[in-house]
Amino acid sequence: MSHLIFNQPSEDKSALEDAGDFTPRFDDRGLITAIVTDAGDGELLMVAHMNAQALALTIQTGTAHYFSRSRGKIWKKGETSGNLQTVKEIRTDCDQDAIWLKVEVAGHDATCHTGRRSCFYRTVTLREGKPMLDIIDDERHFDPQDIYGK
Repeated sequence: MSHLIFNQPSEDKSALEDAGDFTPRFDDRGLITAIVTDAGDGELLMVAHMNAQALALTIQTGTAHYFSRSRGKIWKKGETSGNLQTVKEIRTDCDQDAIWLKVEVAGHDATCHTGRRSCFYRTVTLREGKPMLDIIDDERHFDPQDIYGK
């Protein structure tokens, strides 16, 4: 599969904001933030990062690929768990420095490595002057031990 080449972003702000060339603005580490929601119900599933190769693979294959900052490599989301993300729509923000993927999740319909549907399964609350986490979605769609051996 040929590797897409992205042109450098224009210095002209109106060129970034209008239709035409998609010229993603990667940060100084070569990454762009990807916000991922369910294409059906709009639930926020995860936030990740992409480098140019992961973004190109996502556009070309229709399957979400991301760049793992901790592992320093590209990964196809769901390759191990079976919870592949089929991309239904890709959007970018006004200055093209963030991507929004609307996806359908296969397999267990779970995105988080903890087995939950969304990585955003906790709320932050203030109790007695201290920020605390509360779990609002404890439903596990799969057992991470069975999938990842962790």
